[in-house]
Amino acid sequence: MTINTSRRGFLKGAAAAGAVLLVGVRPDGSLAATTTESAQFNPFVKIDADGTVTAIVKHFEMGQGPATGLPTLIAEEIGLRMDQIAYEFAPSNAQVYANMAFGQAQGTGGSTAMANSWQQYRQAGAAAREMLINAAAQAWSVDASGVTIEEGIVKAGDKSAPIAEFVAAAAQLEAPAEPQLKDPSEFRLIGNEAVRRKDSAIKGNGQAIYGMDLHLPNQMVAMIKRPDARGGTVKSFDDSGSQQVKGFINAATLPNQAGVAVYAENTWAAIQAREALEVEWDVSAAETRSSQQIEEEIRAALDAAPQYNVNGADATEVAAKIDGADTVLEKTFYFPLLAHAPMEPMNCTIEQAEDGTIVLHDAAQIPTIVHFALAAVFELPPEKIQINTLLAGGSFGRRATPDADYQVEAALAFVLTDRARPVKLVWTREDDIRSGYYRPAFGHKVRIGLDGQGDIVGWQHQVAGQSIMKGTPFEAVLVHDGIDHSSIEGIADSPYAIPGMALGLTDTPKATSLLWWRSVGHTHTAYVMETMMDLAAQSAGRDPVEFRLAHLSDSSNPDQQRKAAVLKLAAEKAGWGTRREGRALGVAVHKSFGSYAAEVVEISGDPESGIKIEKVTCAVDCGIAVNPDTVRAQMEGGIGYGIGHVMRDQITLTSGAVDQSNFPDYEPLRIGDIAAIDVHIMPSAEAPTGVGEPGTPPSAPALANAIHALSGVLVAQLPMEENGVSFA
Repeated sequence: MTINTSRRGFLKGAAAAGAVLLVGVRPDGSLAATTTESAQFNPFVKIDADGTVTAIVKHFEMGQGPATGLPTLIAEEIGLRMDQIAYEFAPSNAQVYANMAFGQAQGTGGSTAMANSWQQYRQAGAAAREMLINAAAQAWSVDASGVTIEEGIVKAGDKSAPIAEFVAAAAQLEAPAEPQLKDPSEFRLIGNEAVRRKDSAIKGNGQAIYGMDLHLPNQMVAMIKRPDARGGTVKSFDDSGSQQVKGFINAATLPNQAGVAVYAENTWAAIQAREALEVEWDVSAAETRSSQQIEEEIRAALDAAPQYNVNGADATEVAAKIDGADTVLEKTFYFPLLAHAPMEPMNCTIEQAEDGTIVLHDAAQIPTIVHFALAAVFELPPEKIQINTLLAGGSFGRRATPDADYQVEAALAFVLTDRARPVKLVWTREDDIRSGYYRPAFGHKVRIGLDGQGDIVGWQHQVAGQSIMKGTPFEAVLVHDGIDHSSIEGIADSPYAIPGMALGLTDTPKATSLLWWRSVGHTHTAYVMETMMDLAAQSAGRDPVEFRLAHLSDSSNPDQQRKAAVLKLAAEKAGWGTRREGRALGVAVHKSFGSYAAEVVEISGDPESGIKIEKVTCAVDCGIAVNPDTVRAQMEGGIGYGIGHVMRDQITLTSGAVDQSNFPDYEPLRIGDIAAIDVHIMPSAEAPTGVGEPGTPPSAPALANAIHALSGVLVAQLPMEENGVSFA
């Protein structure tokens, strides 16, 4: 079972079980151990009296693997097999379970789960190991240096016993201030290809509890009737038709006027009752623009002087160098709005405990935001809000909204009741596509000048689009001097050595509701950087791989060297340079979230009769690959997610309303779309970095470059199927 409990309930339950050892850190970062709730610290490791070891996982599980990765770190340091460690999700408490990359917030995102937890969880595991060893040494009257733990058995010479024998004694010891971490040469689990996911079995046999699976006794189902265009509010409604639906309970306008809550005994009744509901909307403040208008605004911004000079370059000087170059390349790109479309639509369940505590059952990606949003809705202190974390059926960023959108909807719907019955809020697929949050639309305009030898002498890059961070709680931290870094990440910080680059950014008016999307700004910046590098290589008459390596040649720059290494590995494994009749290869390489990924896409066919993606070869450097099986899965998933969206997906608006509604018109990647994916992991001694997102950015430009190599067509407006490319 992966449902977590409150912090107080967790500690009380642990104490009731008998002698227990809890190991974690205090707010000041120092290691601590306790058996009770008296020490205010965050336990990462719980060892019960019977020797059961549980990892307390502070990052939620949406398929990216922390429920396996974090227990691996603890099991490695203690000396356990993977079947000897369980996991529970941590309670919502930002003071003790903050993501260090998020400041004082508890949450998951930005591919930070392993990078954030690498040292913390290893130290907690090492501390538990040393305490158990010291307890055994005292019991056996031996030197602690001669005591080891292997597969859960404490050993010293001819003596051995399971760790359960020493839990009670270990719990009385002080936690070591600086436990000795294992040397990588001692790793048996970290980096082991044979280690499989901890949650595979329960997901396969139906025991896993997702939000949509949860059914509390006597619960009601609530669905929200929302306006077609974001920003509309309720003027009035007529539920006479809804009253004819069997199972309908009630309908009420949400306190914020953003929709009408429809309550029913079950999901089907809620769907039917909502369809029968008639609502009159006030659309005076609603979004009214069409997709064409949004695109025109962005293209106009690209043709004007930029709002921000991102890298402080002399744009006039750079333009002069380009104008005087032997060859000038110019291209304008446009990227549409995109939906996240996770397999599990948004949902959560809310109830009130006997003591007045509000309990939310949810796959909360950033519990801190949700926690305080609910405290505000119910006008309660934070300690009276409890979040039980469930498994998520995907997210891609959708569950991490700055305003806790669907959780606040559930809270408002619950406020309108007498709170005697739990309320389960359910979104349909159509709700998620039409009323969700979207990757913003962006445009890029690039001019490159090449000299007679084919070398870059100037690169002028204009970016225009809708800021994700501005107007959110993250603006104070992630926007500097007016520049939202997520709009230009992957360009401003590219490892490429490009002489004479001028980078400008212009914010355009936001359209409907915007949100980060798997790999955030890298989704469009990588596409432009990598297709333009290919275009420059072609114009210079040079091999695309060699051309990139020439701009990654600084042996004193680790950033360039790591990026170059994955590029070489991917090219080698893909057979780059080997001619294949009727086929073409495209390459792209990009750094995001601290990791480096290079991908080569092999295709056949042609854009008119149909392109067939034969193979994608990927090389990734993510530091130490804690769970190689998970790394490969995330690369494969990221590649499919990126390619599937550029092939055929976009969100379009008519008078502010989303035109798409479900998978027939927002089609996900099909299993036959990519024949094979081959992932190669670079050996590394560096600390782990992200894997949930870095596979996505290079996938689309590698495909675009393959199509360009095969047909001479460089797709600069997405999706591809709407712009001259068909797929077999």
